[in-house]
Amino acid sequence: MFKRPIRQPSSGLFRPERDLKKQVLTDRLAHSCVGFLFRPWRNSYKSYQRFLPQIHARSVCLSALSDADIILSANKLRRDFLIEGCTDTLLAQAFALVREASGRCVGMYHFDSQLLGGLVLFHGNVAEMQTGEGKTLTAILPAATAALASIPAHVITVNDYLAERDAETMRPVYEMLGLSVGCVVEGKTKIERQQAYGCDVTYCTNTELVFDYLKDLLVLKNHTSALQLHGERLQGRGKYAENLMLRGLHFAVVDEADSVLLDEARTPLIISGEQEANPEQERIYSQAIEVARSLESAIDYIRHDESGAIELLPPGEQKVDALCGDLGPYWLGRIRRMELISKALTALYNFSLDLHYLIRDGKVQIIDEHTGRVMADRTWEQGLQQLIEAKENCDFSKPRKTLARMSFQKFFRLYHHLGGMTGTAAEVVPELWSVYSLPVVAIPSHKPSKRTNLGSVSYLGCEEKWQAIIVRIENLYADNRAVLVGTASVEASEQLSQRLQQLQIPHQLLSARHDGNEAEIISLAGEAAQITIATSMAGRGTDIKLSTEVEANGGLHVILTEFHDASRIDRQLLGRCARMGDQGSVEVLVSLEDQVLKQRSNFWLLLQRFSQAILPASFSARLSNNLCLKALSRAQHLLEKQHARSRVQLLKEDENQQELLSFVGSKI
Repeated sequence: MFKRPIRQPSSGLFRPERDLKKQVLTDRLAHSCVGFLFRPWRNSYKSYQRFLPQIHARSVCLSALSDADIILSANKLRRDFLIEGCTDTLLAQAFALVREASGRCVGMYHFDSQLLGGLVLFHGNVAEMQTGEGKTLTAILPAATAALASIPAHVITVNDYLAERDAETMRPVYEMLGLSVGCVVEGKTKIERQQAYGCDVTYCTNTELVFDYLKDLLVLKNHTSALQLHGERLQGRGKYAENLMLRGLHFAVVDEADSVLLDEARTPLIISGEQEANPEQERIYSQAIEVARSLESAIDYIRHDESGAIELLPPGEQKVDALCGDLGPYWLGRIRRMELISKALTALYNFSLDLHYLIRDGKVQIIDEHTGRVMADRTWEQGLQQLIEAKENCDFSKPRKTLARMSFQKFFRLYHHLGGMTGTAAEVVPELWSVYSLPVVAIPSHKPSKRTNLGSVSYLGCEEKWQAIIVRIENLYADNRAVLVGTASVEASEQLSQRLQQLQIPHQLLSARHDGNEAEIISLAGEAAQITIATSMAGRGTDIKLSTEVEANGGLHVILTEFHDASRIDRQLLGRCARMGDQGSVEVLVSLEDQVLKQRSNFWLLLQRFSQAILPASFSARLSNNLCLKALSRAQHLLEKQHARSRVQLLKEDENQQELLSFVGSKI
C-alpha cells in the first residue's frame, strides 16, 4: 500500500528512520535508466480515482451520524489500523472520516481534486496542485490518516507564519478525531518542542525541524542504537532518550515541496557554538575590507558571471602585497592573505544590503532569498559574517565553530515515508526523482482558471520600468482594483513605496523589514483600491481573500516587477490571483537593468540595440521587447542551472563526508 513500509514506532525509542547507504555507481546508473525508460517519476492521478467512489459512499453514511458517533468511528478506525494494517478499505474510511470532520469543524468539505491530492501524498508522491486549490486542507487527509494509524506525522512548510496558521486553522478537525496537534516555530523552548513533537501531528518549518534533529544528534553522540537506548532505560540510565526532542522520522507531508526540497537545499544547515571574541581578529577583518575597497574591478580582480567567484589578478596581488606589508604578522602568509582579501571582495560585491541582508538593531540579519523573510538566528560561516559586519560598520558578532551539519537532501531521505505538494513542480520533475525518488503527479484543478494574462513588457532601464508601473498602479487604483505588486528585494519595495507616497497613493508594504503585521496586511490585500507592495513573502502559501466589490470588478491584479532566480518563484507570486475559480489578472513589467540580468547575456542586449538602429520603428519595438524578454529568461535559466549544479555538488560532499565519518565510527 505504502511506497515505503511504515513501521509501527516502538514506544520511547529514538530514531526510527531509514538507513541510508551510499549508492555505488552501478546503483545510480540503474536508477537513472529506470527513470529514463519507464518514467516512474511522472505518474497519473487516474490510478487513484478508484478510491473516490468508496470515499463518497462512506461520506454519505457519516453525514447521518452525530458528533459523538464520529468520535466513536475514529476510535474504531484506530483499532482497525492496528489489527489489519493499512488496507484500501480502511484508507477510504479514514479519508471519508477526515472529510466529514473538516466539513463540520471548519465548514470545508474536500473536493475530488483535494481527495486525489491527499491520496497521491499518502502513497509517497509529490502532488502538483495549482495555486489556490486548497493544499492546506489537502494536507490533513494523509496526516490525520497516518496519525489514526498511530504513526507520528510531520506537516512541514516554509515559514513560521504558515506553520502557525495551518496548525490553528486545522486544529478543530484533528481534535474532533481525537488527535493532538503541535506546532514548532522559532522561539519555542526545548520543553515546548518536546511536547509538540510528542503530538500525533506536528506542524513545523523545515529549518526548525532539521536543527532540532541535529541537536538530538549532539545529545546522542554515538548512542544512536534503539536497542542500546532501550537497555539504558531499563537500567534507569535513560538520560539520552529523556533529552531528545524528536520521536523519529516516520511520516512527512512537505508543503511547497520544490522550495523545501530543492531551492533551500543549496546550503547545508549547520549548528555552531560561540567562541570567545578576539579583538585582534576583528581588527584583521576591518583591515581586509579596507584593503579590498582599494582594489579596482577588471584591473585588480574579476568576477566570474557563472559562479559569482572573485579572482584576484596579478596587478591586484601586487597591490595587496604592498598594502598589507605593514598591517601586522597575520598578513605575512601569502596564501592566507589572498584568501582573506578574496573573501572580503565577496562580502563587498556579492552580498548587498536590503537584498541578501538587512540591518536591524545594529545587527546584520540574513534575508532568505527564497521566502524574503529574515533569518534572525542565522549567520554566515568562515568569517563572512564578520566581514559583512565590518563592511557595514556594525558590532562584530562572536566567531562560531561548527558542531554539526546536514543537508536537506540527506535529512528528508531519512524519512520512512515522504510526500510533498506544490503548484510548481513541472520544471524539477527529474531532480525530485533522482534525489528523493519522488514521482510527481499532476492533479486537475477543481474549477477552470479565470486568470487573464495581460502579457509581458520589458524596458531598457529601471527608471522607464518604474514609471510604467506607477502609471499602471494609478489607473488600477482609480478603478478600485486590489493590486499586489511583487518585487525582488526590500530595497526595490521601499523605492516603489517612496514614489507612491509622493503621489499620495495609499498602500501597504510587506517585506523582511515590515514583517511584524504580516497577517493584517494579507487580510486587507483583497479590499477595493488596496495597493500591496510585497517581496516573495507574499508568494508561497499566501491566500488573499477578495471582497465582493473586488471580485465583481475583475479580482486581484498582480504585477511582477522583476524575475527571480527561479521561474517557479515568479509563478507562485502570479498565482496569488484567480484562485479556486475567482477572477484575476497578471502582467509582467521588467527591465534589462534588473538584478537577474546584471553582467549576463550581453549578446542579447547588443542584438536588441542593433535591431532598434536598423529596423522600422513599429517592428523594432516588437522585436526589441521579445529579445529583452528572451535575454531575461535566458539569464534566469542560467541561474537555475547554476543552483541545480550547486545542489548536486552539496549532495556529493554530504555523501563523501558520511562515508568518511562512517569509517571512523561517527554518525554525524
